[in-house]
Formats: sequence, structure tokens, C-alpha cells
Amino acid sequence: MTVAAAVDLSVNVGALRLSNPVLAASGTFGYGVEFAHLVDLNRLGGFVVKGLSLEPIAGAAAPRLCETASGMLNAVGLQNVGVRAFVAEKLPALRQYRTAVIANVFGYSVDEYVGVIRVLEDAEGLAAYELNISCPNTAHGGLQFGSDPRMVSEVVSAARKAGARRPLWVKLSPNVTDICVIARAAEEAGADALTVANTYQAMSIDVQTRRSRLGRVTGGLSGPAIKPITLRLVYEARRAVKIPVVGLGGIEKADDVLEYLIAGASAVEIGTANFTQPTACLNILDQLERCCRDHNINNINSLIGSFQADLP
Repeated sequence: MTVAAAVDLSVNVGALRLSNPVLAASGTFGYGVEFAHLVDLNRLGGFVVKGLSLEPIAGAAAPRLCETASGMLNAVGLQNVGVRAFVAEKLPALRQYRTAVIANVFGYSVDEYVGVIRVLEDAEGLAAYELNISCPNTAHGGLQFGSDPRMVSEVVSAARKAGARRPLWVKLSPNVTDICVIARAAEEAGADALTVANTYQAMSIDVQTRRSRLGRVTGGLSGPAIKPITLRLVYEARRAVKIPVVGLGGIEKADDVLEYLIAGASAVEIGTANFTQPTACLNILDQLERCCRDHNINNINSLIGSFQADLP
């Protein structure tokens, strides 16, 4: 009887070694502990906790979610307990797991980003920071940090100095004219990796009431509908920089993961699928391992960046 060779799914995102390339995305997996009774967290490559702010945020008015064709809109409003409560109440429970726990960080000013990271720097149990730069900069009239390369450079540089202890991933917004310009600005300012990309600004209208189906006028579009667009952004960003890229957007099955890896991503994050199936990450991980074995792929790193751009 022939025993199938084991598949090596381990990957590196810069200096961070992951047991496999499948992570749960921020905002879709709580603080991780909420899923522990449903998912073996140690089997994940890692997970990114809900975005953490300097002070607690109550979030947006309901309704916060709205189903769309092949996806959904969300307007949660970055609800979270605040970084100090996270460190005191959530992080101790996470330390028992060996999977990589990544803290998503956001603020409405550079000082707020720095303040969150300084609190986290003194805590144990985190593998990296993921900087959400899709937030409006209140000091600059509400313009998103991630939409202007100068602001990207400012906030990433400040975060890098404050968070020297751990790798810094920068989560880019897709709502930009040229993601390559933003990617290079983040790299030059000290990012160790890029997460591509956040949700797309979109809206949905109830034709009977003529009002938004959300508690806000607009929300963030995610799900399978965005995958082809985000896949292109991952490919373009990876060609523009030398640091690793983590891809996310519309992943529901193993083939989606493989597409992102072939396009150049070193790992992926799964988001919207967690809303419909809490075990989505592990289901996809199991599919990924079977797929590699069926196609005699012994080391998943052989796929990363293997896209053939030359047309036949």
C-alpha cells in the first residue's frame, strides 16, 4: 500500500512563519475566542482580531449587514472594546493557542494609531500588527489615510517606530486610483508585508422606502463578487514591491486560495465566508490539502507567484 506524501503547507510572510497560508480576516472572526468552540484555532495559519482603537467604539446603527448579489455590504462601524480591554480581557485567553494572532490596528489620527501600538507593544501573545489605513483622517478633513501616498508614509512610518517589536502588515484600501503607488509608499515607510485589500465602498437602496438598506448610506462590499478585482490588485501590488502580500477578497474554496497564491500572495485571509459558515477556514484548509495532494504538489510554496503572464 502506497502512502501519500505529506503536503508542506507552511509559508513565510516575511519573518513570520505560518503553519499554513489560511488566516481568518479582521472583522469576521471576532477576537478569535468566540470561535474556539467551533473551530480548532491551532489548525489555522493565524487569525486577525477585530480592529482595535485607542478607546472603545460602539459602532454604527443597525442594520449593519445587507446581502447583495454574490456578496454582502457591511457597515459595522469598527465596533470594538478598545485596545486596553483587549489586552486585559481577550489576549490572556489567546495565549494558550500556538497559531499566529495578529492585531488589527486603526485610528482617526496618527497619534491614535501610535497609541494603540504602544499599548500592544507591552503585551505578550501577538505575532504581528495589521495596520488598517482605510480609516478617515479627521485631521485632514476625513480623507482616508490609505488614499494618499504622503499620508500612507506618515502613518506607516509612525507605526513602524512605535511597533518595532513585531512585524507590521499594512492593509490597503482598494478604493484608490493606483494601488502600486500606495503599496510602494507603505513599503518605503517600513511595512513588512501588505494585506490586499479591504472592502469596496458601495451602497444598496430599498426601493420601497427609498432609503439605504444599511444604517448608513454606504458600506463595504465583500464576498465572491469582488474576487476577480482584488486578485488583480494582489498581482499588481506584488509586482510593485519586494515585501510579501497577503490576499483577501471573496475566498470560498481551495481554488480561490490557489489563484491568490499563483498571483503572488504568500498567504490569504478569509472573511465573508465566516459569516455563512463559521468553520469556513478549516473547510477550505482541508480542501487545499486534498487539492495539493491530488495534483502532486508537495510544497505549496512552489505555487506562490507562479502565474504565467505570457499569452499562448
